[in-house]
Amino acid sequence: MIELTQLDLRSDPAAQRVVKDETVTVEFAPATGELMSLEGPNRYARGDALITGSTGDRWVVSRERFDPKYLPADPSLAHGEPGRYRNRPAVVLAKRMDEPFTIVRSATGGDRLTGAAGDWVMQYAPGDYGVVQAARFAKVYRIAD
Repeated sequence: MIELTQLDLRSDPAAQRVVKDETVTVEFAPATGELMSLEGPNRYARGDALITGSTGDRWVVSRERFDPKYLPADPSLAHGEPGRYRNRPAVVLAKRMDEPFTIVRSATGGDRLTGAAGDWVMQYAPGDYGVVQAARFAKVYRIAD
């Protein structure tokens, strides 16, 4: 298994610029805890967003990151209430991996995520990473214009 460290997809010719297009279901954590995603453990703090994607996958987004990245899908839903949300379109970098790999979620530490051959490593910003399974990537991401 490859351990990815100090990854920077901005200079990787195999990286692609992609955009996610998805409506998700969100709950907000009443207390600290841990959610087990398909890619590994996701620890969360009180108030963080616990997300279920359109493909049934679950993951955590910190509240600081959730608020600017997601909007209520229904105009009657107040931001911060549980319900359905749409991501704001944003270009991120992605690279399909040809062998199993692991990466720490943040350059400053955090949860260790794993991916299988064919899965995608994501770079949301310098030092900010994720892993998306191949089938999910095909359903919710598109190449950026």
